[in-house]
Amino acid sequence: MKTDLPAGSDDSAAAVRRIVQLYQELAPDRLSELEACYAPDAYFKDPFNEVRGVPAIRRIFEHMFTALQAPRFVITQQIVQDHRAFLEWEFRFRLRRWKPDVEQCIKGASFLSFDEQGRVSHHRDYWDAAEELYAKLPLLDVLMRWLRRKLATS
Repeated sequence: MKTDLPAGSDDSAAAVRRIVQLYQELAPDRLSELEACYAPDAYFKDPFNEVRGVPAIRRIFEHMFTALQAPRFVITQQIVQDHRAFLEWEFRFRLRRWKPDVEQCIKGASFLSFDEQGRVSHHRDYWDAAEELYAKLPLLDVLMRWLRRKLATS
């Protein structure tokens, strides 16, 4: 995992290490640790959710563990500057009902801002739901290929 840390970023680097460890070791019995890593009124947005507050963020992850088999994050790169970080990651999981023996992988990135206590105050995930998820689902994959052909320049 590559890390770019500017001088004077020890507090931010420690906060990033804490959140990276949480995500890479995330499990249903560790969701209470979100409270130590996120500010009480933290904002979280991904392609499917936009919530504020640790209880709402926790519900997203509870749902993830209910809906998917063996979900896990692998952080592949991180850039830390001041009270902000950008993390590249792979989200690996298995679908419960469709090809449960095949591991799926979504590649994405998160932009994080930290408060003065080193807790995440803003978390925005960026990933292409069409390419990374919809194109892998039965029936939708056919539609996505057709759309790509129609919208491509040549």
